Amino acid sequence: MPRLSLTARLTALFSLSSACVLLGLGWLIFSAMDRHFADQDYALLGDNLRMVERIVTAGPSDGIAARLADAQKHHGGLLIHIQGGTVEPLFASPGVDFGAALAAATRPLADGMDDDALEWRQNAQLYRGMLGTVRAPGTGEPLRILVGMDTEIHDHFIHAFRQSLVSYIALAALASGVLGWWAARRGLSPLRTMASRAQTVTGSKLSERMPVEAVPVEMADLAANLNAMLARLQDDFRRLSEFSSDLAHELRTPITNLMTQTQVALSQPREAGNYRDILASNAEELQRLARMVSDMLYLAKMEHGLDLPNTEAIRIADEVRALFDFYEALAEDKAVRLELQGDGRIQGDRLMLRRALSNLISNALRYTPPGGSIVVDVTDAGEHVEVAVENDGAEIDPALLPSIFDRFSRGDKSRTRPESDSVGLGLSITKAIMLAHGGDIAVRSEQGKTRFSLRFPKRMD
Repeated sequence: MPRLSLTARLTALFSLSSACVLLGLGWLIFSAMDRHFADQDYALLGDNLRMVERIVTAGPSDGIAARLADAQKHHGGLLIHIQGGTVEPLFASPGVDFGAALAAATRPLADGMDDDALEWRQNAQLYRGMLGTVRAPGTGEPLRILVGMDTEIHDHFIHAFRQSLVSYIALAALASGVLGWWAARRGLSPLRTMASRAQTVTGSKLSERMPVEAVPVEMADLAANLNAMLARLQDDFRRLSEFSSDLAHELRTPITNLMTQTQVALSQPREAGNYRDILASNAEELQRLARMVSDMLYLAKMEHGLDLPNTEAIRIADEVRALFDFYEALAEDKAVRLELQGDGRIQGDRLMLRRALSNLISNALRYTPPGGSIVVDVTDAGEHVEVAVENDGAEIDPALLPSIFDRFSRGDKSRTRPESDSVGLGLSITKAIMLAHGGDIAVRSEQGKTRFSLRFPKRMD
């Protein structure tokens, strides 16, 4: 079965709702009109009953039949039945089976009917009647009076009215369906506009946005969320494109060096020592490529929200001292002083924390001039622990600070310095490690000092 469109569903629901409302209204009108005619009939029957009572009590008993026959001539449709103590009625209108009427008088009354009111059917025709009791003049004999009338005129009107009402309800429901389809189609036109706008979005055209101001309030949130999603996709696509370009640029240099050195080595016979030198140079380039691939894989795992491998209580000062021992020889060779201040404890992964701190300390050693110092300051601020790595040296260009944690970002943007073994992924990995720990990282570079601040929560969710 094909799925119905939203317009068809709204049209069907609107038509069904309209039909139910119209049917309820029609039933209410029809019931009210039927009760109105019944009230009119019983009001007229009440007047006729009182008239008959006056006729019966106004004169001698032997003239009752003549007086009642004369009254019937002046009141068309009036039915009269008077029963005394004898089996035969004192008076009965001809052509009417009053047995059915008298039997109806013994049945339980319908809701809303008076005690002296009754209804019966004869030859599929509905009759209404009313009962009364008087005493015969002279003898004082109790007489039971029944007056009735047929409802043929009202039945014809009710039947015609019912047909007209059913026809009107059917036409009104059809008209409601057509109007509902028009309203639903017109109301959903902003969705079609958004759908057509979405069809124009491609990988090379991510700047399209949904018309937030031109859609109803109920769809404005959807349009705004779609615009935010498109903005995120555009930003991610831009970063992916930049990453692909940067990756190609980073891989081109070592691969070119390997190809050049290998081709030169194969161009003519050489001594064994020359081959060893070339192979050692190639090994350095391959090692750099392997480190780059390893860092990229590690960064990809971190950015996909993997859980921390191990979580334990860590004393930060112990980890910093261990890293100082590792970098001590390099720091002495560059005449750089390493200093630790403060202490604090966090819950986290020891190896990941050590890698983040190692990245910052190695960067600081790379850019700190001889005679400078690197200070690792650990501050316990209550709800979080801040670890700051500060070094002397040239300030980072403020224009580079917003993108310093991006992949393959370098302060000098050279990317081709042979003396540099950095691939520009260290700070990206450090940021990913901080996000995995539920913390953040910030950088400030001013007045001849550069300070990277790691902020760890004491307890992780």
